[in-house]
Amino acid sequence: MKKALALIVVGLSLVGAPAMAQTAAPPALAPAVHPAYSARVITLAEAKSVVAAAEAEARKNGWSMVITVVESNGAVVLSEKMDGAQYGSLEVALKKAQTATNFRRPTSYFQDAVKAGTLNAIFTGATALDGGELLLADGKIVGAIGVSGGSTPQDGAVARAAAATLK
Repeated sequence: MKKALALIVVGLSLVGAPAMAQTAAPPALAPAVHPAYSARVITLAEAKSVVAAAEAEARKNGWSMVITVVESNGAVVLSEKMDGAQYGSLEVALKKAQTATNFRRPTSYFQDAVKAGTLNAIFTGATALDGGELLLADGKIVGAIGVSGGSTPQDGAVARAAAATLK
C-alpha cells in the first residue's frame, strides 16, 4: 500500500512538472529612475501650492481626499483632509508620501511590481499603492506628496497632477 501511494505521488508530481516548466516568467519592470535628494527641502509655501493643486484636481472630479506633503526626510510639512474624506486615508496618504521619498520613486512603481509578481505585497517601510509622487525642484527631490481617499488610479491621478505644478 505504501509503495502504491508513493508511486501515485511521484506520478502526479511528474505530470505537473511539464506544466510548471512552461509557465512564463512575470514581465520585467522598467528600471526605476532614482533622482538625487536636493540640499534643500520643500517650503511651506510650495507645499501649500501643491496641496491646492491636488485639492483642485480632486474637487474637479468630485473626490474627497487626504493630501499630505512631506520633506525629503519624510517629515510632514502639510496635511489636509477634505470634507467627507475617510479617516483611514490620513495614515495611508502619509505612508504613500514617505514611501515615495524614502525609496526615491513613485509608489505606482511598487504597485506595478506587486501586480507583476516581482515583489511581495508586504515589505517593511513601504506602501505599494498608487498615489505617492516625488516632488522635484531642478530635477532633485525636495519632498513627496501622498494622496488617499479614492481608488488607487484616482489617488495617483491627483498626486501626479499636483506634483507637476511644482516648478
